[in-house]
Order: sequence, then structure tokens, then C-alpha cells
Amino acid sequence: MTKRILHIVTNVAKYETKPERPTGLWLSELTHAWDEFEAQGYEQHIASPKGGFCPIEPQSLKFPFFDESAKAWYTNIQRMQLLGDTAAVADLDAEAYDAIYLTGGHGVMFDFPESEGLQHLIRDIADRGGVVASVCHGYCGLVNVRDTHGELLVNGRKLTGFSWMEEKVAGVSKIVPYNIEERIKERGAEYSKKPIPFVSNVVVDERLVTGQNPSSAKAVAEAVVETMG
Repeated sequence: MTKRILHIVTNVAKYETKPERPTGLWLSELTHAWDEFEAQGYEQHIASPKGGFCPIEPQSLKFPFFDESAKAWYTNIQRMQLLGDTAAVADLDAEAYDAIYLTGGHGVMFDFPESEGLQHLIRDIADRGGVVASVCHGYCGLVNVRDTHGELLVNGRKLTGFSWMEEKVAGVSKIVPYNIEERIKERGAEYSKKPIPFVSNVVVDERLVTGQNPSSAKAVAEAVVETMG
């Protein structure tokens, strides 16, 4: 049977902590994974916490991140329409998916953690033996997820995600709503990172696959493919 992948994107277009600063999905984090899954012949869907429009982070449309993969998506009307009307996570059935992939961009810091619909999807997909994956800030969606026994999903699990050093290098450490690296560690996660910012880094802990930054998206997708078998 064809594998089915659910991509999760943000609905948040501006920093709630600084409304004049736009944010959204980091485009290449979606497109690099999409390209890899498409090459495998997987069926793919896109959803967001509220459903509907997904904004794109303007910084992701600049060199060097606006590469061939991102440009091909951005200039394709049909592909952009997929981000114009995403499904709402609360309307979806976890049994329909073999893997869930949480994309990044700073927008997810605001709407991923408290989305009960997203938490339920992640828990149910994990319980079914599906793959739970995230890249960059996507791991914000993992911080409050609990398993069927009420235990935090990330407690004692090896993972990675956008580091506090990378927030500083990106010049946004003073406007992000919290330190996600610190918060995930508080949840009991065994967080690790590359010492050099923005170098590709993927951590696989059984069926949990995480990537540190935008450079890691393709490698995360490859690891998801390998993990699903």
C-alpha cells in the first residue's frame, strides 16, 4: 500500500511578541521533504492547527534558502494553493497516516504547542507505530504531547531542533516567545545539537525523527523513509 504522509504547517503570519515582524512557514523545510517523499511515490497531505491559509516566512524566500526546490514550489500555482487552504488537524484521522512531519518557521512557536488537535494526532500516530518527525522549530509541536499513559512523549527521547545559538545567529533571540531548546530539555528530552550553527543534523530515536535546522529537511525526510521501511 502507498505510504501516506501528513505535513503540518503554521497559521501564524506575525510574531505575537512583535506584530510588525512577519513570520510563517520556512518554505524549504516543506519542499525538501515533499520532494523526497514524492520521489518515493508517497501520498502527501498538508494540515495546520486551524486549517486554511498558511503564510510563508519572508526570510525563507532569500538566498541561500530560496533554492531550486523552494522556487519550484513558490512559482507553481497548484502547489501554492495547497498552502492557501490547508486541512484543520482536528478534522483528520490519525489512522489515515503512516507518518507526521512537523515543519518549522518561527510561526509554529505560537500555534503548535497548544494545539490539542495536533497533540492528539501526534499521540495517535505514535501509538499506531507511525513515524513522528520534525525539522527546525517543528519540535515546538512535541513539547506538550502526552502518550496514552499521560507521560510526556519526549521524556527520555533523543532529539534535536533549532538551537538557542541559532536563534542568536538569526538575530531573533530577543523576540521569540521562549527558548525552545531549554523548554524541550525541561520536558525530559535528551536534546543534542551540532556545535556549528545551521549544519545539517538529524537524530533518530526509534520512530522519532528530528532535524536541527533548515539544512536538515532533506536528511530528515530520507531518515523517515528509511525508518518506515
